[in-house]
This record gives sequence, structure tokens and C-alpha cells, in this order.
Amino acid sequence: MTPYESAAFDELKRWQRKTARGPSPAGRLTKQIQDTMNSLIPERVHLTLTAAIKEMVRLVLTGAKFTTKKMPADGALDMREGKVREQIEFYKKTAATEGGITGAGGILLGIAEFPVLLSIKMKLLFDIASLYGFDVKDYKERLYILYVFQLAFCSSTRRGDVYRRLENWDAYSKDLPEDKDQFDWRTFQQEYRDYIDLAKLAQLIPLIGAAVGVVVNYRLITKLGDTAMYAYRMRLLKTVATT
Repeated sequence: MTPYESAAFDELKRWQRKTARGPSPAGRLTKQIQDTMNSLIPERVHLTLTAAIKEMVRLVLTGAKFTTKKMPADGALDMREGKVREQIEFYKKTAATEGGITGAGGILLGIAEFPVLLSIKMKLLFDIASLYGFDVKDYKERLYILYVFQLAFCSSTRRGDVYRRLENWDAYSKDLPEDKDQFDWRTFQQEYRDYIDLAKLAQLIPLIGAAVGVVVNYRLITKLGDTAMYAYRMRLLKTVATT
């Protein structure tokens, strides 16, 4: 390993230990609060979110909307991750600006913003996958992207299960169905909604919505970017560590 790879590997191990842990009492309490909040959110908001996420999953699995050029496989890790960090910073600023504009617009623009934010997040993940040298035109690589997304935003009670699938991706992906319609998008969208509703609900509140939109979107992209870096680093450094 290079000095950079060695330091990255140590960081990865710390992240793996933290991610693999089961839910804490605080995590279980948060899930209960989220369930309560979900019951208070108007049904039309739930329907909008569900439809937006279902459509996003369909586009990820079948469409060309998010495709991007793959970086050569022989690129050094420090060079790759420098470009990844640049992309994350760009998307953080884009999402923060978008959140501020829609947050200032009240509940109608706030609801309309969900699919826009989803699109920003998915484009970031496709860019990151390509920068790490993976072919996003491959159906199973697109599934990996969805699981990375899910790991970033799922509840602590489900996080360990999602993480283990990514950790053992080579073995797990062999048994994945080739039919995109068999993907469990219902669990996927529910976990995402459970995570994001509590944070984003305040964006719909008049007067403070704009400020909340900026901060929340910035943090959501930060979390997604960090999770993706570790998830792809885990695949690359697993090979390096065994050579």
C-alpha cells in the first residue's frame, strides 16, 4: 500500500466498526419518533414521496439519465478521491442553494423539492462510482448504488443488514435477480422517508424554511458523499489489502 492507501484503510476500518454495530437506544428512540411523525404528515405528502422515489429507482435501474464517463481503472486512490471530494463539494453547494430557494417558497415548493433533491443525490452517486472506476452501465453496479444510498439514509435498525450486503457484494450480487421489478423498492423508499422526513419537515414551516433547507440539504449531501466514499473504498482496498 502507498502511505495514502494505508491511512485510507485505517479510516475505513473505523467506519466499518461503527457502521456494523447494532442500533443504540438513541437510535431506537429516533425510529419511534420518526414513526410518530410519519403518522402526522398529510397523506398527499406521503404519496408524492412514494411516487418520486419509485420513479427514481426505475430511472436508476433502466435509464441513461445518470450515466457518466468511467475513470480508467489504473488511477491512484489519492487522485480518484481528490476528484470525488471536488464533486461532493459541488453537489453540496448545489443542494444547499436549491434547498434555500424551495424552503423560502413554503409547503408547495417544499413538497415539489423532494424529487429534485433525489435527482441531485443520484447524480452524485453515479459520478462517484465512475470516478472510482466502476461501470455504471452495468445493472448490478446500479443496484450497488441503490444500496449505498440506502445505507446512507436507512434507520439504525436496518443499517447493519445493508452494510453486510455491501461488504460481501461480490458474493451477494451473484444471487441478485436480473429482473429489475424484483428489487425491493418499497422497503427502500420507506427507509429513506423515515430518515429524511424528520429533518425536512421543518423546511415546510414558513419563515424558517429557507434556512432549514440550506442546512439540511448540505448535511444530507455530506452524509451521502462520505458513505459513498467509504463504500467504494471498501471494494478497492479489499483487493489492495490482499496483495
